[in-house]
Amino acid sequence: MRVTWTTEGDAMRLDFRLDAEDSITGFCADGQPLKMATNSCRVELPRVPREVHPDLRALAAWTVVAPWTRRTVTFDGPISPGLAAALAEGWGVEAGPVGGTPRSGDRLAVSYSGGADSVAVAAMLPDAPFVHFQRVSHPRVPNRWTHYRADVLARLAEKTGRELTVVRSDLEFTLAEPRPGYPEHHAVAAGALLLADELDLGGLAFGYELGSRWLGGDRYLLRYTPDNPMWAPHGAWGRAFAAAGVHIVLPVGGVSEAVTMRLALNSSLREQVRWCLRGVDGPCGTCGKCLYKELIQAAVERRPLRTAVGPKRPVARKWQEPPPYGGQEMIEYGCARVPGVEGTVFGRAAGFLGATEASTAWLDRCYPPAVEEIPEPWRKQVHDFMAAEVGFMSRDEARRVESWGTAQGSR
Repeated sequence: MRVTWTTEGDAMRLDFRLDAEDSITGFCADGQPLKMATNSCRVELPRVPREVHPDLRALAAWTVVAPWTRRTVTFDGPISPGLAAALAEGWGVEAGPVGGTPRSGDRLAVSYSGGADSVAVAAMLPDAPFVHFQRVSHPRVPNRWTHYRADVLARLAEKTGRELTVVRSDLEFTLAEPRPGYPEHHAVAAGALLLADELDLGGLAFGYELGSRWLGGDRYLLRYTPDNPMWAPHGAWGRAFAAAGVHIVLPVGGVSEAVTMRLALNSSLREQVRWCLRGVDGPCGTCGKCLYKELIQAAVERRPLRTAVGPKRPVARKWQEPPPYGGQEMIEYGCARVPGVEGTVFGRAAGFLGATEASTAWLDRCYPPAVEEIPEPWRKQVHDFMAAEVGFMSRDEARRVESWGTAQGSR
């Protein structure tokens, strides 16, 4: 794989050419199969920095091209030996040219999406600036996802009153299948990486929570994942970001979506929380994500479910089948707390799971190892917030996390 960045006005254009051994079909770090649609994309910045460190340029490109690279990647500038080593250890690729010096930074920014998890991070880090990624159309790839209103989310981000940088990019349209999206989850950080020197970034905070970091997320059903390839500091992506001097930071990595929902709804940014991009004046209320988040919000607010979605709708079909479920810990949490859940689309799931408030109480507290892996400059701030606002799991509760996926961990 050969990659080149060029400047086009206020944008940086990435072109990548496959080597003979590369393929237009590949897999991202979580195992999702991906098919390439085009070999170029643009990242529109509020201002193009006079100079971008070669490691930052290389890592920003790598978040896009990693799924399709097999043996070698050639960047358009000399990268540091540390970044080359991280790519070799994490992906088995030979990266070069090598000869650059490492970089570092001091500030922590929030990769701000506007969802409940991201808003919870913002509430924890009141002085951190936001970097928001906005999808825009690609000049050569038709946009068949016009219902995805990224412009709405960008406007909401502007209403937060926080220091904000909006990065607009068409990089999601490099994917032909399964749909437009990030080639790697970390591509959402491409703009932040390109601006990291200008913003003096030493870390980037993401809103990935307990389920995504430690319980495997949607594709890793019911499995404890201390070595999560996307988000563990010692994983491939964690080492690559650290080598480029921008550490991955997960301030809510130790708490459940119930906790992030509570923190977000109790924050000053409550009116800007939006997890669905299908609606203009609010969440659409009919998609699978809206249904899932409604269960969590209803559980946090101790009220009945508010949804017109019935059990025969496609988005509700999986809840009529026996587990395991993606995000099962939160399905258990919601089913144990929503009044009258047995008469809703989650009624059959509730019967299968048999969860109670006692069996899910661990999801109201913070898993201590998640704080221990926060990089040292920001660890105390996260620890003190968790101690004051959430509280930490007991040793027995922590074992529920560590035995997730076993009979003991699921009850």
